[in-house]
Amino acid sequence: MENRLGEIHRKIAELSEDKYREFNKKLLPGIADVAGVRLPALRKLAGQLAKEGWQQWSEQMKAGWERGELCHEERILWGLIFASGARTWKEALPFVRDYLPAIDSWAVCDTVCGTLKAARNTREESWPFVCSCLKSDQEYVCRTGSVLLLSHFLEKEYCRRAFLGMEERGSRAYYSNMAAAWALSLYYLKFPEDTLAYLKESRLDDWTYNKALQKICESLRPSPETREMIRSMKRKKS
Repeated sequence: MENRLGEIHRKIAELSEDKYREFNKKLLPGIADVAGVRLPALRKLAGQLAKEGWQQWSEQMKAGWERGELCHEERILWGLIFASGARTWKEALPFVRDYLPAIDSWAVCDTVCGTLKAARNTREESWPFVCSCLKSDQEYVCRTGSVLLLSHFLEKEYCRRAFLGMEERGSRAYYSNMAAAWALSLYYLKFPEDTLAYLKESRLDDWTYNKALQKICESLRPSPETREMIRSMKRKKS
């Protein structure tokens, strides 16, 4: 495929909205190259490009990123292309590995991980990769592991493995911790008995543990009595 990145740049410029760009910048501290394109438009474009040839487009986007040519939305688009196109983990894995260094915000991480259906389609094949991400000391790689868990592994047979994986995370940075707490809260909402038993004996760091309790209580699904019980489990500062 000839270099067609110019087409992508022009399309992103057409889809950008000034007000949405300013709104998004407030949610993405430290990310300067926000164009202001809404996610549904990015998903639609990614689907079109994936049908043309998701592997070829992914390679072009990777080359553009290596040259420093991709804005925030184009980095998301790159991930959505292979996440939409790959059907099995064997197909997806080389592209996911190439993509990890480009994940520089929660928005890039969460959008692409949530779309990566190949992880769900072949869970046992993708599990070792999830574990390797959780063990990473890089904030967004570690977050990737937790977001893959909450997106594709909310199944009873993965509860114990998921809990231990989050407990042994390699990064204790803010966005890594937040994703782990978010994942634990979702496991609780789906498997309250298993998750509660784990929380009572967990070796999680205090910040992530308490944040998980907070996020559980923010849901309206537990009864008021249950939320009160969860609040009582909060660890006090020593």
